[in-house]
Amino acid sequence: MTVRQVGQVLGTPIDVITWDGALSQLSTWAVNHESRYVCICNAHSVVTASRDEGFGRVVREADMATPDGAPVAWMLRHVGHADQERINGPDLMWKYCEQAQSRGESIFLYGGTLATLEYLQAELKAAFPILKIAGAISPPFRPLSPVEDKAIVEQINSAGAGVVFVGLGCPKQEYWMAAHRGRINAVMIGVGAAFEWHAGTAKRAPKWMQECALEWLHRLACEPRRLWRRYLVTNTLFILFAAMQLLRRNRRNVPK
Repeated sequence: MTVRQVGQVLGTPIDVITWDGALSQLSTWAVNHESRYVCICNAHSVVTASRDEGFGRVVREADMATPDGAPVAWMLRHVGHADQERINGPDLMWKYCEQAQSRGESIFLYGGTLATLEYLQAELKAAFPILKIAGAISPPFRPLSPVEDKAIVEQINSAGAGVVFVGLGCPKQEYWMAAHRGRINAVMIGVGAAFEWHAGTAKRAPKWMQECALEWLHRLACEPRRLWRRYLVTNTLFILFAAMQLLRRNRRNVPK
């Protein structure tokens, strides 16, 4: 059994893990149909987790929490995990689908609009012709009734997929996954905007912006009215809280 190693980012435990390690662990859980959930954590996620006890508990209790945002990976490197890479949702989904195709595993898609799911499945099939997509559900935006929720759980479980990619957006997808651990017999991975990006219904930032930790700026430019508070406020708070964490750490490490 792999021993989980985590580092603290603003008080939130984030996995210290490689791409190979993450993909291998997910596959092991999927093959055994273990009911697990994975949070993909960017700066907004960890700031929210530090300020909202309910959301913080959901992230802390996740079976895996990867450093999605470049600032989160940067913080892990600066608290002693020098080689930590960014393990982001869209690339994790794509890499896993590639491996799932070669192993004959099936996946399930939960979230997004009907149109997005249609385009997404077409793109996945074009890239991975023999990938088994066991099913796809576009849930209503309103809260589900207990009867509707039970029917969805039964549909996902009966499909037999080992992994369920969840594209409901943060924090809705994290709460949904936490509420369904123990009910859905698969690994649930919250991948946020990955559905739209892979489907082509939204444009992802250019590679150079991703590498320079500016993906948030591209998203802000595309959806300023919806995202300005998330990025301008939470990014500022992340910088402030990160500086405080590093300052406290440096003080502890000063020789007496």
